Formats: sequence, structure tokens, C-alpha cells
Amino acid sequence: MTDEGPPGGGPTVRRILLGSQLRRLREAREIARDQAGYSIRASESKISRMELGRVPFKERDVADLLTLYGVTDEAERAPLLALANAASVPGWWHRYGDVLADWFQPYLGLEEAASIVRTYEVQFVPGLLQAPAYARAVITVGHPDAAAAEIDRRVAMRMARQKVLTRPAPPRLWAVIDEAALRRPIGGTDVMRAQLQALIEKIRLDNIVVQVMPFRFGSHAAECGAFSILRFPEPDVPDVVYLEHLTSAIYLDKRHDVDSYLQAMERLTTQAEPRDSTPGILAAIRDAL
Repeated sequence: MTDEGPPGGGPTVRRILLGSQLRRLREAREIARDQAGYSIRASESKISRMELGRVPFKERDVADLLTLYGVTDEAERAPLLALANAASVPGWWHRYGDVLADWFQPYLGLEEAASIVRTYEVQFVPGLLQAPAYARAVITVGHPDAAAAEIDRRVAMRMARQKVLTRPAPPRLWAVIDEAALRRPIGGTDVMRAQLQALIEKIRLDNIVVQVMPFRFGSHAAECGAFSILRFPEPDVPDVVYLEHLTSAIYLDKRHDVDSYLQAMERLTTQAEPRDSTPGILAAIRDAL
């Protein structure tokens, strides 16, 4: 792990993996969370956050918990302690911490570690597919009082995110984009034409699928608004649904919630135009601008 670019895997998923293993060990010994918290001079709620992978791990805390849970064999402890150290390495995005909201940073860790990203967008082209000029226009609208240097850094961070799609063993991105997002000329007609052309080029990659939800369909499965679903190669890491708001975000991983969004996404992909039609639709909208 370095901060030279977004590598595969990542500290966020490593924290989730370690947390799930610590939870299983604690439950196997029938130890309550408050008792575990007391052993590391922390609260029950911190144990809960650790087991969900939502906080960094200190090697000393993990070592003390392993002792409490009866894991004393060094051959068993070593991989878990190594995972704790790896989970504490900053992600590539840490160098953009001055322009990143705290609630968005976990998403970047999940996105870089995902094997499949499904997303529905109604307002904008998804961030992973935005061309630089279009991204600048979107970011400027969202941060009207930001200095030019801050806008530059936000654009650079968004472009860095996109490296995940062209790395070795990239995730599969399946995006359903509402026709409204493709016809709204964010940044002006020239910027929008360039964005549509960039989309046409991006969907030539084998790991990127884009479908268009046309106006003519009327009501559809995602009237709730934009959302993303992330799936991971590790069987111990559950799917996560990401819902973004103006000043915060929600991360859902309970099976019932995730299943509801998976079903909505399945309906969207059948209701939207077929993927083979996407290049022609994008070209027609581009040429009409």
C-alpha cells in the first residue's frame, strides 16, 4: 500500500474483515461487548464500531482482545495482528483529506475494494465516468464559494478515483443513467458534448456497462433516487448500499435493506434501454445539443 495511486484491496475492507473475525472469536467465547471493551480500556460502542470495521485498529488493542478471546498461539495471532497493521495504512485518498468530507472517505475505501459497483443516477453522470471539464462544472455548482485551487483538487481527486476502472483486475461497473442526466447541459453544450463522447469511449471497456433509463418509460423501480451497491470478492464482507445526501451519507449492509436495493437494480436493468443501444442513444443526444 502506497499513496501513489488507488491499488486493489484497501484498508477499509481489511478493517471489515478483521472486525468480523474478532466478532466471531468474541461470540465463540460468549464474551459481552462491554467486557471486551473493558479489556482494552474502551466502551462497548467502540467494540461495536471495531467489529463493523468503522474505526482504525491499534495493534495493542487487537493483541489484548485476542488474549481475552483465548487466541494465544503465535501462529494464529500473527495473521490477525498483520491484518490490523495493514488496515491502519492510509488509503490513496488521504492526501485529499483537506477537501474530502469525513462521511465520504469510507465510500472511497469500499469503492477501491469492490469487485462489482452497480449504480443508478438521475441528476449527473456517475463520478467514475465523468470527464474532467464536466466534473469541474458539477463540483463548481456544488461548491460555489470554493477557491479555484480547491476546485482543482476536487477535480484531481475525482480523476484519481477513476483509475480503479483501468487498473489490473478492475471492478465491473454497471451504471443505469436517467435520460435527464444526459440531456441536462451541465457546464454548457460544449462540455456536455465532450462528456457524452467520453461516455461512448468508456463503455468500450469490457468492465463498464451503461444503460439509459428513457423518459418514455415513465414511472420506474428507482423513484427513491440515486444509489450505489458495492459487492466485494471477500465472502466475509457483505454488500453495501450507499445513499448520498447533501451533507451526509448512509451506508446500508443489513441483508433486508441490501436485497431491496438489489431488486430495484434488477428491475432497472430490465426496464432501461438494452446496453447494446447505449452508444447510439448517447450519440443521438450529443448530436442534438
